[in-house]
Parts: sequence; C-alpha cells; structure tokens
Amino acid sequence: MRKASQSVVKSRILIAVAIGISIGCLFAFLYPHGFLSFYSPAFHSQVLSSKCESSHRLNELKAEYAAELEKNEELRQQVKELTEKVRLAEQKKDLAQKQVEALGKWRKAGPSGTVKGLRTNPTVIPDEPVNPRLVVILEAVAVGRELIVALANWNVKESLEIWFTNIKRVGITNYLVVALDDKITEFCKSNNVPVYTRDANDGIASIGRTGNNHAVSGLKFHILREFLQLGYSVLLSDIDIVYLQNPFNYLYRDSDVESMTDGHDNMTAYGFDDVFDEPAMGWARYAHTMRIWVFNSGFFYIRPTIPSIELLDRVAGRLAKEPKSWDQAVFNEELFFPSHLGYEGLHAARRTMDFYLFMNSKVLFKTVRKDDRLSKLKPVIVHVNYHPNKLQRMKAVVEFYVDGNRDALKPFPDGSEWEW
Repeated sequence: MRKASQSVVKSRILIAVAIGISIGCLFAFLYPHGFLSFYSPAFHSQVLSSKCESSHRLNELKAEYAAELEKNEELRQQVKELTEKVRLAEQKKDLAQKQVEALGKWRKAGPSGTVKGLRTNPTVIPDEPVNPRLVVILEAVAVGRELIVALANWNVKESLEIWFTNIKRVGITNYLVVALDDKITEFCKSNNVPVYTRDANDGIASIGRTGNNHAVSGLKFHILREFLQLGYSVLLSDIDIVYLQNPFNYLYRDSDVESMTDGHDNMTAYGFDDVFDEPAMGWARYAHTMRIWVFNSGFFYIRPTIPSIELLDRVAGRLAKEPKSWDQAVFNEELFFPSHLGYEGLHAARRTMDFYLFMNSKVLFKTVRKDDRLSKLKPVIVHVNYHPNKLQRMKAVVEFYVDGNRDALKPFPDGSEWEW
C-alpha cells in the first residue's frame, strides 16, 4: 500500500517536471533573448521611439491637410470665376465675347481684304458688393443686363414727365430715374416710374440737390461707374429727349461707347478731311486735318468694360480738378485725343449713331422739318440739345410725330433767336 502511494507521488513529480520542461521550451522559442527582455529599457525605448515617430507623422499629416484645404479654397475661387465667365459667354447678344475667345491666340493675317480687327473689349465681372441696394433694383428693372438711366432733380420736373410718358408709350420697360432730391423720388413713385435714390449723406447726392445744370450733368460720370461695375450696360439719357421708338432695337453693341452726334450731316457727324490754308507757306500752304463733330454726352450707350470705366474715371477726375470745364468737352477729349508725349490716350472703341435716327434738334429744325421726304421718317429719339426753350419744343415734337400735327414745328425758328 505504501509502495503504491510512493509510486503515485513519483508519477506526479515526473509529470510536473515534464510540464515545466515543455513550458520552458515554449518560452525559449518565443523569447530567444530572454523572457525579461520584454520589459527591458531597450523595449521601452522602441515603444517611445515609435510614439514619437507617430506624433511627428501626425503633425506632417495635419500640415498636408491644411495645405490641401488652402489649395481647395483657391480652386473653389477659380471655379467661381470660371463659372461667371461662362455665364457671360452665354450672353449671345454681347458680341464682345468674341474677343474673349480670341485672347491669347496667334493668328495669321490671311489674304488681303479679309483681315478684320476686333473692335470690342470683354465685359467686366460684376462686383455686386459695390452697391447691393442698387443690385436689387437693377435685377428688377434691366432687360438683358441693359437699361436707360437718367438723372433728375425738381428743376426738370415738367420735362421729366414728358420724358417718361413717351418712354411708357413706346413700351420701354427697362429704364430708371436716379432721383437727386426727395421731391423727384416721390414724383416718380406716384407715377409708377422706376426710381433709385442715393444715400442722403452721399456727397454726390448733395451736389445733385443744390447744383446747377452743368454740375448735375457732371454727376453722371460718378454715378454711371457703379452701374458698369455691377456689369450692366447703360443708355445714358438727358431729360430733354423725346422717345419715339425703342432705342435698344437700333444699337450695334460692338463698341465701348456708342453715342449720338452733335453733327448735322454726313461730314460733320462721321468725319471729314478739312483743309487748312496758310498762304505764307507757299507750296505747302494746304494742310489736311481730320475733323468730326463731338459726341453728345447727354445720350450715349456705354458697355461695362475696363476702357469704359477708365473713361468715366478720367472725365470725373478732370471735372473735379477743372470745375469750370464743360463735361461734354472733357468727355470728347478723353475719347478722341491720341497718345502722345506725356499723355496716354484712351484705348476704347467708339461708334457714332445714325444722326437721322438719333436726332438732335439742329437736324430737326434746320433740315428735317423743311424736307417732305425726311419729315415723313420717324426717328428713334429727338434730343432738344441745341435750343433753350426745351419744354415747348419737346411738346411740339410730340404733336408732330405722335399726334400727327404737321404744323406743330412751324412756329419755331431754326436757332434760338426767337423767345417765347
């Protein structure tokens, strides 16, 4: 019995030793450098090193992420600008986009007689933050991003009434009065006339309320700039104009400025070779000069281009420095004077309107009313710019062309020598 018990104990001891040896072999295989090396300083160093590398890599990833965000914002801005350019390109009426497509391309001249230069400049990208309040008005009033704009104060109230009455009669809807005083604002509202009133604290508005006709005329170059910056083409109109047809149906829109002329025939309106005679020069006594009568700064179509905005800035700047200058003279000097020593001319495209369609009062009273054939033609507008008794002549123009009274223009002299 005792021997059997001892035999069991020995068997258990052998089994325990065998298990121990097996476990020892297993650990020797798994940890060849010793079991305690798992907790050694070298191991901790490896762990810390791994953590430092991970932290450094994390910082690198953060920096790369920030850089990608910045690039993404730049790309987003480029997409916005390209989207706006595409929108402008889709405006089929705007012939200026042909030049946008051609920018940067080199072309061969081609055969003689086939070459034609580009006459138009691309329109600017609208800058709506310039005047958000005006943006809202223009979006409601403009048609095809163009409209008629006129400045008015209470001094021209009667002429203004004839002006907008005939605009309505013709069926024009895209027009706007820039009111220079509160009375005109209320007058326009009471007659359902689209009106825009500038801020009362605006220095330009204060000039409009108190200034004379020349001062008010000079304001338009300041005010028009905002319309162009917002991407709208403007047909600037004085108040002494009678509308007989819709002028937008007769515009070419191929130039920066398209204006009516003060000329009265083909030569004066569109230019001619004027020979200057100086007998003292003998053989060289005759000097040839090129002449054209001025554009009328009271009726012109101006597109939202960089040269157009530069023109407005130049004229406004000169009028501020030269208060006695006439705005129409400055307007034409900046449009036509070429570059020369000490002066950089304006690089703008110009077009003269048909003087029988966009008629000044000299053409009407000196020529048209006396000619049976010409008097039967219906102009687009008549601008009473050559005569002082504007209100009476405007009413007579309406009687003649609208009411059919063929004698309505007869009482008036050709010039201004006759007074009411």
